[in-house]
Amino acid sequence: MRLIDVADSPHFQEHAALAEPSRVHPAEPRDLIGRATAPAGLVARLEDPAAPLAERLAAGAVLAVTGDPRLTGRTPATCFVPGAETTDIGLPPEEVDTVVERWAHVGVVASWIEKETPRHTVSVRDFWMATYPVTNGEYRHFLADTGHPSRPTTWYLGAYPWERSNHPVAGVRPEDADRYAQWLTERTGHPWRLPTEAEWERAAKGDDGREFPWGDDFDPEACNTRETGVHTTTPVGAFPTGRSPYGVHDMGGNVEEYVADDYAPYPSGPFVEDHLVETMGGYRVARGGSFSRFGDLTRTRRRHGAFPGPLYPVGFRLATSERPS
Repeated sequence: MRLIDVADSPHFQEHAALAEPSRVHPAEPRDLIGRATAPAGLVARLEDPAAPLAERLAAGAVLAVTGDPRLTGRTPATCFVPGAETTDIGLPPEEVDTVVERWAHVGVVASWIEKETPRHTVSVRDFWMATYPVTNGEYRHFLADTGHPSRPTTWYLGAYPWERSNHPVAGVRPEDADRYAQWLTERTGHPWRLPTEAEWERAAKGDDGREFPWGDDFDPEACNTRETGVHTTTPVGAFPTGRSPYGVHDMGGNVEEYVADDYAPYPSGPFVEDHLVETMGGYRVARGGSFSRFGDLTRTRRRHGAFPGPLYPVGFRLATSERPS
């Protein structure tokens, strides 16, 4: 893209609209807290597809400061993803123009989507994917235990955001994510790692090759993107209708997630020298979309990366090839 195109593209606008209060504040907060003060009740409300978004966020906010029972174990909660030789990784080249046209209103261009081509076969063995991305609270334990010097860029002045302890950590580097996985492996004796691109895509779209983790149509109520209107991170699991076929939360929206692979073209696919390559040379692939980005990044095939700057606060989730104890 030319510099003038980048400046004018919706994809590169730093500030979104201000969130509407009705989207994030429940109408009757006292009634909400009165119905579910126990942690289990708050978790049930947070992950209840029938509950209004504002009530789900309020339940998550209380859990953030009182203790979220989903995130207090030694090892992450996981979902089993059966292995398969899948022919549905990537995108047929003839579908690029259709995708670009569908997302042209937010500035998507063909070169970004060409990275997904061609569709090809990948053999994936059984694995377990973490149910939620790594949270601020979990990442704090890692920092305190290791003395790791790099703080997430989203932590204001490096301070732990205790009121967002159950939000996904964001603003970390790929090497920070790798070091976290190494630390948890050493701490638990269980082999944790970042998922591969193929594993991430399979966990997101299942056997039916869906376009988004929840189905084939974009739904801003199923994920936290700019279209949703919250414009910041949310407690993990707060968009239960967006779960993947295997029950994994937040694979679309909230924060993008690093995988284990650096960008490389798919077999017989083009090497796309887009603005990420021009700026950084090589880069680690990120998947899944973000509160700060538009819904095109929640497509299960979309390959992206952490472009330098505040628009790309990337996090991560873990995977393992061995059944967690």
